[in-house]
Amino acid sequence: MELLIEQIITYSIVIIFTLGVVIIYMRRKTKASKIVGEKIKKAKLEGLYEPVSLHPVIDINDCIQTGACIAACPEKDILGINNGKATTINASQCIGHGACFHACPTEAITLCIGTEKRGVELPHVNQDFETNIPGIYIAGELGGMGLIKNAVEQGKQAVENIAKKRKKNSNADYDLVIVGSGPAGISGALMAKKNNMNALILEQDTLGGTVSTFPRQKIVMTSAMNLPLYGKVKLTETSKKELLDIWNDALQKNELTVQEKSKVENIEKEGNGFKVSLLSGKVITSANVLLAIGRRGTPRKLNIPGEVSEKVAYRLIEPENINNKNIIVVGGGDAGIESALMLSENNNVSLVYRDDGFSAAKVKNREKILDALKQNRIISRSNNKPIEILEKEVVFELPNTGEKVRVENDLVYIFIGGELPTQFLKKIGLEITKKFGDPILSH
Repeated sequence: MELLIEQIITYSIVIIFTLGVVIIYMRRKTKASKIVGEKIKKAKLEGLYEPVSLHPVIDINDCIQTGACIAACPEKDILGINNGKATTINASQCIGHGACFHACPTEAITLCIGTEKRGVELPHVNQDFETNIPGIYIAGELGGMGLIKNAVEQGKQAVENIAKKRKKNSNADYDLVIVGSGPAGISGALMAKKNNMNALILEQDTLGGTVSTFPRQKIVMTSAMNLPLYGKVKLTETSKKELLDIWNDALQKNELTVQEKSKVENIEKEGNGFKVSLLSGKVITSANVLLAIGRRGTPRKLNIPGEVSEKVAYRLIEPENINNKNIIVVGGGDAGIESALMLSENNNVSLVYRDDGFSAAKVKNREKILDALKQNRIISRSNNKPIEILEKEVVFELPNTGEKVRVENDLVYIFIGGELPTQFLKKIGLEITKKFGDPILSH
């Protein structure tokens, strides 16, 4: 009898303890879910809930809420667990890193582009990365894949396919012209070298494409990538400079160079190849073309008098070498905020932005710039409209009153996004389709 009583007491204690643990666990889960729910409400109010480009879509039937996707994400509050399932929060802030996709143990995540309401225009390509024009291929960000690792892989695969279909009797200057020197373009050039193809890399700006426009200290998130003729490069967090150094090293070891400041104006069919016309007036012929350009194409301009001036720039390269200047930064997105913050350390900086609470910027950047404005480390020019850039001044039109004011100025940096190369693509005859939540990367 005593043994039975002891067993009952023991089992009772175990059951009570287990119930206690379950109750505490459920309360924590409910509290965490409530916090995520509030974040989603806030994101909707701030216009950050709807994705604008590549983003994760979670199959709630396969999600087992391990939280691996949340831990793997390099950004803050892109993903969270709400009502027992993973969900997106600030989806518009997703940089398309893809870490969540690889981290999910149940393969419940698919990377998609566009949504049912908001379509994203992309050129049509087949499984070989070839467009509707035979001989013209697309890889990387322009095709919707902005992840460095996957852009590298696409560039490699596209050139592998080109090599298989190589035209034997081509009289063109090159077997392949690669437009763009980002990860897809560099990988494609190395693969062309491996296949003994005569290739030329054209870049409208400088080596690195979009990556080259990042501020010097900006961290580029990536994962292991396999560069042809170079080997596997294992990176988790690296600076822009370190990444560009790797690409430079790979190109130099294989005696490849990038023809910089060479903007392509048109690509036309000629014989069994193509005629590639540059802005400089130079014409190059090639049997095949690989477009490895970014989706943003050319930096968007203000289109005001004086904008074509040596004091105006659209990217920030060496902020540490700029001191004691009166600087105006235009743009309330991540590039504008990050540049303004770095320049403000040794200069007088004014930030021109729309009065929308920096909704286009990442959460961390919003917090930093709001703190800098509050402490007057950066001068706020919310809704001030630049109307003319002079040698030593910038003329603004003030909101509401329309009054014009002149501000002493040495340098102007403009970060208001880029113009999609849609017009260029249509000009050369490529088919453009709109993606409404179509999968780009799935298991």
